[in-house]
Amino acid sequence: MTGPGSSDRSPLPTGFHDRLLPEGGAGSKWVLYVPPDYDPDRAWPLIVFLHGRGEEGSDGRLQTTVGLGPAIGRDPERWPAIVVFPQKPADRHGWNAYEPRVLAALMAARHETRVDPDRITLTGVSMGGFGAWMMAPRRRDLFAAIAPVCGGGDPADAADLAALPIWAFHGTADPVVPVEHTTRMVEAVRRAGGDPRLTLYDGVGHNSWDRAYAEPELPEWLLSQRLP
Repeated sequence: MTGPGSSDRSPLPTGFHDRLLPEGGAGSKWVLYVPPDYDPDRAWPLIVFLHGRGEEGSDGRLQTTVGLGPAIGRDPERWPAIVVFPQKPADRHGWNAYEPRVLAALMAARHETRVDPDRITLTGVSMGGFGAWMMAPRRRDLFAAIAPVCGGGDPADAADLAALPIWAFHGTADPVVPVEHTTRMVEAVRRAGGDPRLTLYDGVGHNSWDRAYAEPELPEWLLSQRLP
């Protein structure tokens, strides 16, 4: 029997592929990244990347130009994973309002590629970092780990995050999202019994994502996480 993500699928070309989700007759553009040497005969880890405020829109590509997309472009061999890049509209809402869109893109990726359901992780920058902190507590059944960059969340969610592998990043001189947004969450999760990792970049402003995604250990750390 064959089905979504089964091994009878032909290998997709490596690179960034434009995709479209139907939404009430309109449509939502997103990007599916396929790593080098993708082989449908084995299950692959998947990363969901949530962009920041500056990459909102409807073009379907801007979200690949900041953060994880450029990191993959610089050294694709470091990131042997399928990656989902959803894009949210330019409005006053955060990622919480577009969780169904994120999950729909994720499910579409799982239909088109062979994904290991136990190795799906979530990362994001700025507004996307907030999205990672806030989406993960509600979807502990889905995400094996999160890596929020210069974001923040609700300390009331700490108990639901305590068992989740977390590696958070922030610049200490961030004028847009003060570093306290991240340190407050990390401290709350630790008080709840968790053991999140925290990397602070002394004197770095809002763009801490280039440093974060260049961390030598981050790809292996993310891709080695599994659901319990």
